[in-house]
Amino acid sequence: MEQQVPVKEGQEYEVEVQAVGAKGDGICRVRGFVVFVPGVKKGDYVKIKVKKVLAKAAFGEFVAKLDKKPASSSHSSSRSKNFATVKVSDIPRESYKKEYKTDIEETDDFGADFEDDDEM
Repeated sequence: MEQQVPVKEGQEYEVEVQAVGAKGDGICRVRGFVVFVPGVKKGDYVKIKVKKVLAKAAFGEFVAKLDKKPASSSHSSSRSKNFATVKVSDIPRESYKKEYKTDIEETDDFGADFEDDDEM
């Protein structure tokens, strides 16, 4: 089953540089597809132009630095629109304590029935 590549040679995309690889190239994603771009830093928001597309990755060049985060370049930006960030301290402790039984009965014969099976 062949995965469809979401980028095309010659097209420009607005992306966030998510990491820097061992050789110093910026690692960006366009709809989850990896694009390597030299001359950028992690955290930069940039416009890139795709120069070469392979089956599992692409190579691009820096076009311009952007002032703000691209609207739809990475998977994580679309995820943040669907889910809120919640701190543990924001969750009332009583709301989840009621759902779980905390008074567990201890037994001496736990696992005894499994030991009997081994003797057969």
